[in-house]
Amino acid sequence: MIVRRKALLMSRSTHESAGLPERLLRTAQPEPLDELDYLLITALQTSPRAEWAQIGKVLGVDASTAARRWNRLTEAGHAWLSCYTVAVGPTVPIIAFIEVDCAAGALHDVAAEIADDPHLITIEHVTGARDLVLTAAFPDLAMLARYVGFRLGRLPGVSATRSQTATAVHTEGSRWRLDRLDPDSQDLLAKDRAPVMPRRGLPAPDALDTRLYLLLSEDFRQPAARLAERLGVSPTTVRRRLDRMHRQDALIYRCEVARYLSGWPISVTLWGIAPAGETARITAQLIRMRETRLCASLTGPHNLMLTVWLRSAEDIGAFEARLAERFPELTVADRAVALWQLKIAGHVLDPRGRHIRGVPVTFWEEPGASRAEDALLERLRVPR
Repeated sequence: MIVRRKALLMSRSTHESAGLPERLLRTAQPEPLDELDYLLITALQTSPRAEWAQIGKVLGVDASTAARRWNRLTEAGHAWLSCYTVAVGPTVPIIAFIEVDCAAGALHDVAAEIADDPHLITIEHVTGARDLVLTAAFPDLAMLARYVGFRLGRLPGVSATRSQTATAVHTEGSRWRLDRLDPDSQDLLAKDRAPVMPRRGLPAPDALDTRLYLLLSEDFRQPAARLAERLGVSPTTVRRRLDRMHRQDALIYRCEVARYLSGWPISVTLWGIAPAGETARITAQLIRMRETRLCASLTGPHNLMLTVWLRSAEDIGAFEARLAERFPELTVADRAVALWQLKIAGHVLDPRGRHIRGVPVTFWEEPGASRAEDALLERLRVPR
């Protein structure tokens, strides 16, 4: 079914037309997106790599109109695309959730210092018993220990850290949708997409795979000919590499929208305790809930982590009540509301959730931390 475009588009913000300075525009009421914008974002969430002609056909506009609309959204920071992979190498990567406590007045300095750490997928300033929650990918537990002990633990302003690792990630943000498209249109866009879970990844990526991935993280909608030109290889080689990455589910594509414009402005993370024998059944139902952005099984005292987007702060209690009714065996032990999602899927955001810039997601390496670890090992080799 072809979606009909609304005839009347929203007018531009009166604050903007009045020529107010940027610092005042940031606090003014947002210019609302119109229905075509929301439909376009949903289409790209459903099939991020679809051709503009295909997207335009579904939306009832021509390809150039769809492309222009998308350029306007990205230039304003209202929506953006991201591509990353954590499924590389011979072993399954470690996904860690790190809580960081900061000294008074130091939170923003700490966040700015770690924003470009490439393995940090998400950085959130939250309410409750921790200041920052980090989602990070590591090749192994030793690298997680090195990062926490020799990077985070030595930063000025960091007073404490606590880490948990995921034993399973049941769903993540690439699967969340605005759901503005009708089912027929979604099926039309999604029919050629491969399953996104589980991800096998690339067991032995080479230098060309890495260079190609870094270009895709800038803009994965670049034509193969353009990627080939930048890599100095043939388009056939690029297509062959891309086909292999897609067959092995090595790449995660996402289309994101600024949370304050999404209709779901409240992000809440819940930590729960579920009986081990019931976890599989509970998570299978949690990932089908409309609000769910992330669901993971964890090590530690709270064996379940759930991040949801809600319509309002008043919905937090109602959502927890629904969980209690549906899963009486699940205990919600803690919760935190995101105050500022400083980084999502490798992209740095402003306090309203608008896009600022991207940081390619790769495993972390830092010579200084390696040297500090080597120095500690030398000390441990000498008996006291």
